[in-house]
Amino acid sequence: MSHTPHELTEEFPEAAAKIHALRATDTHFARIADDYHDVNRQVHRMETNVEPASDAAQAELRLKRLMLKDEIYALLKAAG
Repeated sequence: MSHTPHELTEEFPEAAAKIHALRATDTHFARIADDYHDVNRQVHRMETNVEPASDAAQAELRLKRLMLKDEIYALLKAAG
């Protein structure tokens, strides 16, 4: 499959090391990051018509991805 945009390390390149460390040490962060990864892959498959979906379904998943990204940002910020 082609490159999947919106990966966490692309969204937060300055926090790549922190993302890796938190995935290894914080179960809540790891779960949220895994959820983001799963949703992001679903969106990508829909956008590339690997798994076609309605515009409404795509919009719903994009919103979920955005909410997860916001939560990840808050966790990264709180971790210093």
